[in-house]
Amino acid sequence: MSGPSALSWAVEEACINGFPALRTALLGGWLLRFSGSTRRTANSATPLALPDAEVDAVIAGCEALYHRHGQAAIFRIPSFLDPGIDRGLAARGYTEEGHSCVIHGAIAPVAEAAADTGAVTLLPRPTAEWFAAMARLQGQTAEQHAVYRRILDALLLPAAFAAATSDGETVAMAFAVLHRGSICYESVVTDPARRRQGHARRVLAALARWAKDNGATGACLQVEAGNTPGRTLYDAIGMTTELHRYHYRRQPG
Repeated sequence: MSGPSALSWAVEEACINGFPALRTALLGGWLLRFSGSTRRTANSATPLALPDAEVDAVIAGCEALYHRHGQAAIFRIPSFLDPGIDRGLAARGYTEEGHSCVIHGAIAPVAEAAADTGAVTLLPRPTAEWFAAMARLQGQTAEQHAVYRRILDALLLPAAFAAATSDGETVAMAFAVLHRGSICYESVVTDPARRRQGHARRVLAALARWAKDNGATGACLQVEAGNTPGRTLYDAIGMTTELHRYHYRRQPG
């Protein structure tokens, strides 16, 4: 098993910082994230380095802390980890889910992926209208929306928030953060009725141009492995390098 590259670790950092948890704790080289009713990213344990702590002790400690806060323990398992960690969780009955890819590409082709980004608005911080449109496109519940707003309010990195409009409607959105020379995309979403019309491409290109103007040389994101339309889009705009993969292990019950 080969270890992670320096770029892989830099991108891991960017993704952690790009969607920060509301509360965190450190345990044996793992970052334990707690955010209530929102996605697994902000409610799971993820490694900050190649863990050297005793696996059984880490699992027991994670379970105790997540249970204390009324949550099941979830571990995010990058493909560069010792496979014994994944086997240990599986032996305890942890279920496997959320297979995803971490991809990267040079910033220049992404920035030039759309000739016209005039229909895209970039904001230095999200407005109430931006949040409302994101809630609609993502289908957020009221509880999820409240947590999502708190998470974005907790962003510390330089960020830009994009929305593409067509016929007066917001049809595609995303935001991005800048970290160690890479832009990290988050919350990339398109109105299902307006897909395959280039709206997401324009959003990604506009954010890449902002990042390039601010010194970025690369672009990265996490995408579900089975998201074929998304992978096709990212490949077409130059994000062609798969750095590594990951999946989650969820405690049963």
